[in-house]
Amino acid sequence: MRVSEKIIEGLLWLSAVITILITAGIIWVLLSESISFFQVVSLAEFLTEDEWTPLFAEKEFGILPLVAGTLLTTAIAIAVALPLGLTIAVYLNEYAHARMKQIVKPMLEVLATIPTVVYGFFALTVVTPFLQTLIPSLAGFNALSAGIVMGIMIIPMISSLSEDAISSVPRSLREAAYGMGSTRLQTSFGVMVPAASSGIVVSVILAISRAVGETMIVAIAAGQQPRLTLNPLVPIETITTYIVQVSLGDVPQGSLEYKTIFAAGITLFVFTFALNNLSFWIKKKYQEKYD
Repeated sequence: MRVSEKIIEGLLWLSAVITILITAGIIWVLLSESISFFQVVSLAEFLTEDEWTPLFAEKEFGILPLVAGTLLTTAIAIAVALPLGLTIAVYLNEYAHARMKQIVKPMLEVLATIPTVVYGFFALTVVTPFLQTLIPSLAGFNALSAGIVMGIMIIPMISSLSEDAISSVPRSLREAAYGMGSTRLQTSFGVMVPAASSGIVVSVILAISRAVGETMIVAIAAGQQPRLTLNPLVPIETITTYIVQVSLGDVPQGSLEYKTIFAAGITLFVFTFALNNLSFWIKKKYQEKYD
């Protein structure tokens, strides 16, 4: 083996080791701080109580309101992004001409490059006032606006990954469907989408993982009121928003209140870790293999 190849192999190995060490370091910080928190607050109370007021005089440490807020905004985002993203993917793969595809796909990628703080202010200053004209009872800070804009943000992820999954389906399946008299619409949604279902499901799960970890949109537009509710018209607080709130510096470092961000962080880590592993398992188990 030449020296240059050994150097490249060593650099690749070093990159892999650094990645593993960084991940291990993050887990160690979260666990070490969380353990000291759970020595004071029981895990049962943390997981089952329905009030989260660690910064109040009467302190409650139930994570459920933050989890509910996170899942609510994520559900709204997926309800917006999934139909739009999948429709765009089918259009680009089955209907659009090559020239149109070259124009539309880069335009979609632009959505992924916009800073999330811009999305947040767009939700607060444009989407919320517009929705208030339709829904007068909508609060100034609410989960609905944040979820809709978060859905717009993750459309490129679903559309791009789904389009890649659909385009990987062999052309012979499409031609067989046309040969049996299927229309283009029937072929698209009756043959191509089911054949690419494992990749599409993976794209949705990764988009959910991205939405769960989103910070700035919900911090700006959703409010900072932890409540256990499924009402999208009222202010809520997500796990990431709470971490930002405490990290601003008003809470003494090392206090129990400060350690709550690590407990919230480990909860968020478990969510995203589980979703990412679920996507990997689904792709490995259900991915179609064609000759």
